[in-house]
Amino acid sequence: MQRLDAGRAVEAVRELTGVRLTPDGPCPGGQVGAAYVRWPEGRRSVLKWRPHTRVAELRDGALAVAEELRRTGYPAPATELAVQVGHAVVTVQELLPGSPVDQRGGFDGSVLDQLLALNDLQAGRLAGRPDVPAVELYLRTDGPGYCLHEPLRQYGRRGAALERRVAAVGAGYPAVLPGDDAVHLDFQPGNVLVEDGSVTGVIDWDGAARGDRRFDLVTLRFGLHVGRIDPAVTRRLDAALDAMPEEVLRPAWAHMSLRMVDWAVRHFAAQDVEHWLDLAEQRGS
Repeated sequence: MQRLDAGRAVEAVRELTGVRLTPDGPCPGGQVGAAYVRWPEGRRSVLKWRPHTRVAELRDGALAVAEELRRTGYPAPATELAVQVGHAVVTVQELLPGSPVDQRGGFDGSVLDQLLALNDLQAGRLAGRPDVPAVELYLRTDGPGYCLHEPLRQYGRRGAALERRVAAVGAGYPAVLPGDDAVHLDFQPGNVLVEDGSVTGVIDWDGAARGDRRFDLVTLRFGLHVGRIDPAVTRRLDAALDAMPEEVLRPAWAHMSLRMVDWAVRHFAAQDVEHWLDLAEQRGS
């Protein structure tokens, strides 16, 4: 993805809305589509650029999910502005306190407890919102630029075997994840803000949808496969996954296996692909 040109984005926002924002540097952590901006009074926010999207689509989907959760006190950022700029949507979102836990380290049992409690808050939040799109699993068909099947088929014996397992799971379950919970879809340490040991925010709701909130715990398990995490914390999360019903765990695990291995095949080195295959195969039967 091309890095966001914050200067051009704020100029477009000014031309379309009259709002004068000032670029204030890129966001850390490789977020090529995010940058800090300041409002005229000096307040700081986060400007994001989402290509090939319409404002209405975003308002009825990801932004609606975050707003429903904010009503419960869930620490999701408020969206302060959303503007259509050509094929893309530029949003300006509240800057929450804290830093991503994957940059600070310290993903301990207390952080896991807080995330499990937040995950519980996601239960049933979209029961009255059938208009919010459901989580697409892409177990039988390719996703929009991710969850592609052919790269796995072409990646040797292990990759091809994983793709066959993913497709077999897809044949036994719906194409979308049932449920009326709020689902973040990228619930991993890089999107969790912490300060003094407390979770202060969960950010990057751009892919949020309706489904079963426990999908996010599977995503979190894949997120913990990166970096140095206390094995006791990983075991606790594994125990939570063990308690999940098969009709949630199997398709969610298959989706994340496909997502991470496909992305690694197309963007990273062979050792990274093997890293994700090792995790995918832990629950691949």
